[in-house]
Parts: sequence; C-alpha cells; structure tokens
Amino acid sequence: MQNKVILLSTDCWGKGDEALGHTILETFFTLLKQEQERPAAVFCMHRGVMALTEASVVSLQLKELEQLGVPVLACKTCTDYFGVTDKLSAGEVSTMKRFIELSAEHEVFTIA
Repeated sequence: MQNKVILLSTDCWGKGDEALGHTILETFFTLLKQEQERPAAVFCMHRGVMALTEASVVSLQLKELEQLGVPVLACKTCTDYFGVTDKLSAGEVSTMKRFIELSAEHEVFTIA
C-alpha cells in the first residue's frame, strides 16, 4: 500500500445493505492502520467526504491513520456541496489539483 493513494468516493463500500457497507469500510481502515506499509494518502471525494464527519464511525479509523502520518484529504468542492467543510472530524480540506498530483506520483486504489 505504500505507493498507493486510496481514493474514497463513498461512505459505504459496496451495493446493497448499507449497514454492511459501513462495517466493511470500517473494517478495511481498521486493518489498514495496523499494517506496516501504509498508503501515501487517502483522498476523499463525492460521498467519501461524509466518512470524515462524526456521523461516520469510519472517521475514527481515518483520524488514527492521519495520526500515523498518512495524509487524509477531502475534496473542497465535495465538502462544500454536502455542507460539511466545517464538520470534518478527520482529515483536511484539499483540492482536486492535489489529487491530480498524488495520482501522477502513485497508483490509485479506488473504493467506490
């Protein structure tokens, strides 16, 4: 994972049962933070920015990843759209330009 950027475009991984999707996403990030090799960054866009708010249990895992040195970034256009720019409990607001730079340097692993 070290040379990858995780693109998180959802707050619920997979289609179907929403509660299961939230659990799967939380489990993924819980296990990821325990790995020795962590991603270069996590970039959240579209509904993925909702995973950075207190309304999502995933925000706890993302905050811990951030504390371990992994940049956790949120698309400003998306946080503005959903009205959560000032409600992030993890990560920081960033730009699509930053995602373009990251994706030019690293392989992108998308969670949709």
